[in-house]
Amino acid sequence: MAAQNETGRAGAAGRRVSARVAAVSPSATLAVDAKAKQLRAQGHDVIGFGAGEPDFPTPEPIVAAAAEACRIPSSHHYSATGGLPELREAIVGAAKLASGLDAAPSQVLVTNGAKQAVYQSFATILDPGDEVLVPAPYWTTYPEAIALAGGVPVAVPCDEASGFHVTVEALEAARTPRTKVLLFVSPNNPTGAVSRYDEVAAIGAWAVEHGLWVVADEIYEHLVYGGRTADSLPVVTPGLLERAVVVNGVAKTYAMTGWRVGWMIGPLDVIEAATNLQSHATSNVANVSQHAALAALEGGLGAVAAMRDVFDRRRVTMHRMLNECAGVTCAEPEGAFYAFPSVAGLIGRRLAGRPVTSSLDVAEVAVDEARVAVVPGEAFGAPGFLRLSYALGDDDLVDGITRLSKLFATLE
Repeated sequence: MAAQNETGRAGAAGRRVSARVAAVSPSATLAVDAKAKQLRAQGHDVIGFGAGEPDFPTPEPIVAAAAEACRIPSSHHYSATGGLPELREAIVGAAKLASGLDAAPSQVLVTNGAKQAVYQSFATILDPGDEVLVPAPYWTTYPEAIALAGGVPVAVPCDEASGFHVTVEALEAARTPRTKVLLFVSPNNPTGAVSRYDEVAAIGAWAVEHGLWVVADEIYEHLVYGGRTADSLPVVTPGLLERAVVVNGVAKTYAMTGWRVGWMIGPLDVIEAATNLQSHATSNVANVSQHAALAALEGGLGAVAAMRDVFDRRRVTMHRMLNECAGVTCAEPEGAFYAFPSVAGLIGRRLAGRPVTSSLDVAEVAVDEARVAVVPGEAFGAPGFLRLSYALGDDDLVDGITRLSKLFATLE
């Protein structure tokens, strides 16, 4: 017995990285973006469809507010972990205006980007072994955040024929006695799907019936097209308000990905617990960034509307061009700034003389042969698809899809 204990201690002592962290997969979207930047640094002309961030600069009034905040001595010191009081007030007002969500400033926690809010939501709600229903395709971070929090991500397939809209029937088929949380994302990354009001209402009623928690990621709420609306699940279903956390931020709406300001809105006990967690992890978000976010929320949606019009134009162009490519079919994106085409018609064939057995292979051939960087569907729990962001310049978008079209025309 002593020898076994000694062996166990030696094994643990010899492990350089914890098993928990070693199990985390790298971000595929950031990896694709990094490869594109590396190839550009080597002198290659690469078109990158990988990164999920607007190509616009942050609007000037927001930058000016940040510059002014740099000169305020209070910005140079720690502030409350939960966020600047004026920013929390503005977040409550913005949520009410955008979706009708009623909350108090005490129910808001300002985080270092919405990604931290996602992790902290699961870390605060989940106990080991609790299951989270995750509609698939899904953003790469969701399963990792759930697993790090001790939970078990359970993928719920959504098919291309439905436009990747999750249904109550699919959710119910995946529910077990260990199911605690439903992750709800509309508009969706990576598919661009936007759930209709009747779908949202049905899902909300089902969640209430089974006593589930809901984490609703609403980061793309202002990026919807064609007359669609992004309906907030806890607003449509008020019975969820005491068991729902809403995640949001300024990154996508205001072209502020680098400023790292997100938030979570939820029941007071959950927000207090998450604030306690954040106090030990990162403390407050950078005060200058918080002032920038305040200026964004108080400045109206004029700049956002202009950016959305450009995204809409690019969306239409990308959707049309992808469906003209050999071996490709693409559902119409309804929100966010992504297209999620199927490349099933390419798999089992050859491109540029190279065998293709998966969408991973398609992505590899695309960057090697056409100098086009895309993210394979395997990263989103959806083999056979690619994700392409249309948050890049119009000329680059057309050039990139044209290159793919020429590559796919070599299909054997």
